Amino acid sequence: MSQINIYFAGSIKGGRQDVGIYSQIIDQLKTHGHVFTEFVGDKNYHGPTEADGKKDKEIHDTDVAMLKKSDCVVAEVTQPSLGVGYELGRAVALDIPILCLFRPNEGKVLSCMIRGAHDGSAVTVVDYTDVAQVPDILADFFKKLKK
Repeated sequence: MSQINIYFAGSIKGGRQDVGIYSQIIDQLKTHGHVFTEFVGDKNYHGPTEADGKKDKEIHDTDVAMLKKSDCVVAEVTQPSLGVGYELGRAVALDIPILCLFRPNEGKVLSCMIRGAHDGSAVTVVDYTDVAQVPDILADFFKKLKK
């Protein structure tokens, strides 16, 4: 199999408090393939604005185009985000395998629409407490993906 194209999803406009975790996950993902959305893990990135010359439609269309080229989606879903939920819905509609990572020790509850989609095949939801657990979670996900 050629290099896997990975779409990483994490909150941008919904809150950037987990950007350090996103960066660590992206570093791990890069050992498995090409990550289209590395910018999500950049602590200085807070999303494009019209001042950058990009309109909402262009941003949407660019992200959906990357999503369509992806072999899988890995999303850190602890910080709720409408955009991430939208990306996950599009990925489901496109039959792209999804891994959702959630930290329940944050005093947050994962949406039933995400946790309820878990089937261990098309959508996999894994709870974790420390980013040190992520390499093993990813290894298991990518092993199943390659079958």
